[in-house]
Amino acid sequence: MADVSELKIGELSFALHRKPIKNLHINVLPPDGRVRVSVPTAMTDTAIRTAVVSKLAWIKKQQRDFVEQPRQSPREFIDGEAHFLWGQKYRLRIISVSKKAEVQGVKNRRLQAAITEEMSLEDKQTLFDAFYKTETQKALESLKEFWARKLERTPSSVTVRRMKTKWGSCNTDSKRIIINSELAKKPFECLEYIVAHEFVHLLERHHNERFIAHMDKLMPNWRERRDLLNSLPLAHEDWQY
Repeated sequence: MADVSELKIGELSFALHRKPIKNLHINVLPPDGRVRVSVPTAMTDTAIRTAVVSKLAWIKKQQRDFVEQPRQSPREFIDGEAHFLWGQKYRLRIISVSKKAEVQGVKNRRLQAAITEEMSLEDKQTLFDAFYKTETQKALESLKEFWARKLERTPSSVTVRRMKTKWGSCNTDSKRIIINSELAKKPFECLEYIVAHEFVHLLERHHNERFIAHMDKLMPNWRERRDLLNSLPLAHEDWQY
């Protein structure tokens, strides 16, 4: 379990997580660029400050990017509201039903959903979250097989869930990969990029030169896909850490 504290360098405050790991990792988290630094348990504060100072320019840039990134207003799930599916914007068509609420998919150029009168906003959010999770799972079937063959590496599991701070993750010890269901709202090439990124972690744990070399070889345009993903609107969230 991590030992969590707070450190400050000039105007920059960051959460410090001491863990039984080998290397220091700096994460700038959405939506407002909060900084989290994970360090080996025995690393001194002086060494931590030195490492963070060396990355200050990069941290500031990441924070500016988050501030400038567009965001959707909170979704109310009402007729005519804009929703995204695989990078396309659709107007929502709500059909009132007495039972079996479901998001029915795209019909006549609109995203259609059957909603019961008693459903709360939270219920509707849960319904749409399940729809996007299913869409992501379906899209992953062929991608999992493709990248497993290409890398000659098979993860122990590839699961989908809604995450607030990561598009994907890979536990290199257990070989478990998790993909964010919010990717079903983005262009398909963004999902392909995240899947490739997490599968490459089965070859290399860290984002080092070896990792980048693998990405360059396996997906030469991965930087363009990453930049596209980072430029698209983020969903409105009540972000908590």
